[in-house]
Formats: sequence, C-alpha cells, structure tokens
Amino acid sequence: MPLKVAHESWKQLSNKKTATCESGTLEDGSVVLAAITSCTNTSNPHVLITAGLLAEAALEHGLQRAPWVKTSLAPGSQTVTTYLQEAGLLESLEKLGFYVVGYGCTTCIGNSGPLDADIASAITTNNLNVCSVLSGNRNFEGRIHPLITSNYLASPPLVVAYALTGRMDIDWANEPLGISSKTQKPIYLKDLWPGPEKIEALVQKVLSQKLYSDVYKKVFEGDDRWKSVVTHKGTQYQWDKQSTYLKRPPYLTDCPKDPAIQSDLKNARVLAVFGHSITTDHISPAGTILMDSPAGHYLREHGVSPELFNSYGSRRGHDEIMIRGTFANSRLKNLCVAPKLGGWTIHWPTQEVCTIFDASLRYAQEKTPLVIVAGKEYGSGSSRDWAAKGPALLGVKAILAESYERIHRSNLIGMGIVPLQFINSQTAESLQITGQESFNIDWDLSVGGIQSIEMIRTSGESVRFDMKLRIDTSEELAYLNHGGILPYVLRKMNPSVE
Repeated sequence: MPLKVAHESWKQLSNKKTATCESGTLEDGSVVLAAITSCTNTSNPHVLITAGLLAEAALEHGLQRAPWVKTSLAPGSQTVTTYLQEAGLLESLEKLGFYVVGYGCTTCIGNSGPLDADIASAITTNNLNVCSVLSGNRNFEGRIHPLITSNYLASPPLVVAYALTGRMDIDWANEPLGISSKTQKPIYLKDLWPGPEKIEALVQKVLSQKLYSDVYKKVFEGDDRWKSVVTHKGTQYQWDKQSTYLKRPPYLTDCPKDPAIQSDLKNARVLAVFGHSITTDHISPAGTILMDSPAGHYLREHGVSPELFNSYGSRRGHDEIMIRGTFANSRLKNLCVAPKLGGWTIHWPTQEVCTIFDASLRYAQEKTPLVIVAGKEYGSGSSRDWAAKGPALLGVKAILAESYERIHRSNLIGMGIVPLQFINSQTAESLQITGQESFNIDWDLSVGGIQSIEMIRTSGESVRFDMKLRIDTSEELAYLNHGGILPYVLRKMNPSVE
C-alpha cells in the first residue's frame, strides 16, 4: 500500500481505539517502531545522507522523536557508519534515537527487541492496531514485531520523519511536524528535506575509494569471539549434539535404494484451514521466538534463556526448533479456531484446541496423515525453503488450495508434498470445508492430471470432487515419486544407497 493511501486510510478510520501510557497517548495508527534497517537501501549513500541531513535540520528546529517510538539504525555496511561520522550526521541521528545496533538482519527480520513494557501493555490491553515504519523490503504481519499489526516500507529519510510524528495519518503536504523553536512557526517536512545539490556535495565530500578499501580489508578478521571458534579438521562436519543452532536434519535418515510407492491417504485429517494470501512468513516465520511458543519451550528445556532465543531465521539449521516454528506466526488466521490468532488448531479426534505442533505429534502417534486447506495465493511472499520443510516434517502430505505462488509450489514438491488445486469453480468455501472432515485420496499422480478426492463429513456423508494436480513437469513427477528432491538426488548420485 503506498504511503499516501496508508495516510488516507488511517485518516478516514473512525472510532479509533486509544490508550494512555507513560510515553503518551497511543491510538490505532500510532507508529511505535521506526527502523533504518540493513537491507534494501542502507548502502545507498544518497538516501543515508538525506536521512542524516533531515535529522540535523529537525534538531535545529527543536524537533524530537515522539517518545513512544522505538528507533534503530542498522547500516548495510560498516562504510556507512564511517561516512556518516565524517559528514557529522551520525550524531544528529543518534540524538533522535537512531543509534547503530548492528550490520546484519535486525528489525527487518524481527530482531527489534522488546517494546517498552508500558507501551506493550497498552497495545495488548486495548487491542491497538499500531504501526512500524522501516526501510527494509518485507512487511508481513507479525514479522517486524509480534505486537505490531501494520508495517510500512519507506526510505530512510521518511523513517526519520515518521519517528518525529509517531503517527501514520499525517498529511506531509499540509500538516506540520511541529512548531519550530527558531521561528515559532509551523515546520513542514518540505522545510526539513535537503535539496539535491546539498546532498550530492556532501556525498562527494565524504565518499572515496580509500574509505571502502580501509573497511573491507578487515572484513574477514572478525572479533575475539569469532577468532576463538574451535573448528575440526576433516571433510565432514562434526555435529554437536548439544547445539541449539545446528542439528543433523532427518530428511535422508531413511532412504532405501528403491523409492517407495506413494502411499494413498486414508482418513487424512485437516491440520488447518486458511483463507487467501497465506505467505511463507505465515507458514515459517523468520522473526522473534516467543517465550511461550513451542520453540520457546524447547529452547528453555535445553537451557537457553529467553534473551538468547534469537530468531527463527538464525536457527534455521536446527529442525527441532524450526518444526516447532512452523505455522507459529502470531498473526496467523486458522479458520478452524477463528477468531483466535496464532499457531493454534483443533485436534479433531479429541476436539481439543492445541498448538499446531502439538496436534501434529498426536496425529503422528495415531499414524494419521495430514492435509492443509487454503484459498488463493498460498505460499506468496519470500521464497523460503522452511515453508515447505516445516509442513513436511509435521506430516502434511498434500495441500488443497485455490492457487499457489510459483516458487513455493515447486518447493512443496521438492519436499514430497502434493499441491492440489481446486477446479470447476469449487473452493473450500463452496464445498463447505470446515476442517472437521477426513479425506481419502488414492493417488493417480501425473503431470497436470486430475485427482479424485473423497471427503467424509462428520455426519458420515461422502462427497467426491476433482482437483488438478499441480505437477507441472516430468521432473517434478519424478521428485514426488522419490519422496522429494533430496532422496531423488541421493539415489542418482549413489544408486546403491541404503
């Protein structure tokens, strides 16, 4: 959504919820987090210099960051810190709260850290729809911070501007940011924004080839902790069984010489029913690991304190953590448990509401295969291998959806999950699929073929319908017949594999 449209939509919102906290009055549309983040454009000297000059001008007029806005600066390169210092602009950014917090994935992947306790309490107690503004390239629900529903992408100078106002509904063209302490008159964004000549002159002054070479020649040195890492000699990695970051994955644990025939699905149960536009970030979030989540419980059981949980993205080398993080997005909407949000479902044989991970364990003990039902654009967003790996490890054998994102469909096949697409104008809604049903599928796998599905309602009624097999190439069919791309490749590399 363009920022102008966002402004208009927030402006037109009636009956905004409000809450008072130590930092001030929050309402729906308040910006509580503003981050200049490491990806996308923080290696662009022109926009970083612009952000610094805007911060400098704001301070000259006595403007300050709104007290409820958490701010951070994560440059895309250490050279950025150097040239901002040489330009005399880093201090101005710091005075507005934009301190350098790191050079890797920070707020853009959910590593923003906690909001102040009083702000977090105000949001949760009053169910506020608050916002973040960041200069990254991802704004999925729940990714930036689990308490922030609406996330907007902006250039670094606009991130600074939103930090000054602390609200999304400001009209930059017609509303002032505040009153200038110099002139005692309203000050507008256009008054703070530097001209192109000033920006270019400063860029030319502080940038040089030597600046980059001085930084890059030390890039592989690392700090003392990096230098103290113990490595093992040899061509094979030595797995540390105590590690909560790296664990030998189970994908090839049982890989017989000859592939097994694709097992038909008998009495498969529905793990979740989703609507449209379920993203890979909904399926396998990359951000914060919550303390009370299945992954959080696992880490605590293994002696990791909450402040060291890190993110799902940083622990993607550990399948036990990532399987617990599958469908654990705090904003996920599983229609089986609506209006409850998050990684919850119903274990249908007992009718108990539990986490999706716990339900999958129960179904595994019962030897029950699983399916997912969804709407349009299933798997949209970032290409993320764990959005296919996670469901496969949960026991999901097929997805029944209206349409798929192209790469995610391919990834599902790579993990041995069959993508099925509704046809004949049918949808989960038109078929009145609630999630309580069981499914029988006698596989007839072929490229672009039609697959017959039998659905058994709780009343015992049998409903048959056809779906299209979204197997688009002969290679994909071969992958599925081998149980996924990894067993396929292993058997091709080593025909005698056991």
